[in-house]
Amino acid sequence: MIVEVSDLRREFVVRRPAGRLRRTRDVVAAVDGVTFGIEPGECVGYIGANGAGKSTTIKMLTGILVPTSGTVRVCGVEPVRQRTALARRVGVVFGQRSQLWWDLPLQDSFRLLAAIHRLPASSAGPRLAECVELLEMEPFLDTPVRQLSLGQRMRGEVTAALLHSPELLVLDEPTIGLDLLSKERLRGFLVRERRERGTTVLLTTHDLPDIERLCDRILVVDHGRVAFDGTLPGLVARVGAERVLVVDLVEPGPPLSDVPGTTLRLVEADGLRQHLAFRAEETTAAAVVAAVSARVELRDLAVTEPDIEDVVRRIYES
Repeated sequence: MIVEVSDLRREFVVRRPAGRLRRTRDVVAAVDGVTFGIEPGECVGYIGANGAGKSTTIKMLTGILVPTSGTVRVCGVEPVRQRTALARRVGVVFGQRSQLWWDLPLQDSFRLLAAIHRLPASSAGPRLAECVELLEMEPFLDTPVRQLSLGQRMRGEVTAALLHSPELLVLDEPTIGLDLLSKERLRGFLVRERRERGTTVLLTTHDLPDIERLCDRILVVDHGRVAFDGTLPGLVARVGAERVLVVDLVEPGPPLSDVPGTTLRLVEADGLRQHLAFRAEETTAAAVVAAVSARVELRDLAVTEPDIEDVVRRIYES
């Protein structure tokens, strides 16, 4: 197993005003009894609201923070005690922190990182060339990092994290602030990296399309505890999220309020367009379409999937 976490806990001391000259000293658990494992080759989304404990967990996995209690092993080593050994086997990207040298051209940062990891030119050169080609970085390799756009810099950060071919890639908000094109380019690269090299990925993000595109499995954390561990369809089923069939009729018709397995959500244009909600575990889109078309003549139709942000919000509320 690449990541093994058991009853992990991290406490912080918070001092709050309690009058003009006094302060109270409270102990707050940012991570409170988290247990999970990640198998080689998996891509796991670790998601939660701000303050849920995501980044604190990542820092303990990478040896930056010492756990208050519990055990953690990453790539077979203890992150704090064997941090140097772990650094050779893990790549990390923090969306709001840089591992590149601000005043140097991008390619000089790559050369320095290859030297730090003691990579021979025979392995560092081809690996760098592969990342440069796939992430389209050739035009700005000679540009100082401080002059790069956010999208260009994030492509450089991911390359820096993958230069030594780590077993585990940890991504903490990697697409924050990126435009749509940059996000899609980065997602496509990560999909290919997993497919061709079997790299294990742990991803924290508020950008839920990242989860939909990249992750096999989701861990939802709330107030330092794991609230859900499973697949995205399983998460949708747990909170009872619904798909919606939108049908356009040839002629205005009465409300389709009694179609089996559905709930009529909206009627527009005097009945020309109607929205029927249904749950995937109770019926299928094909069955609903067949039931509707047996009653009225259809001009067009579309199926709207559950909004993932709404699904996660419901998990928090429950």
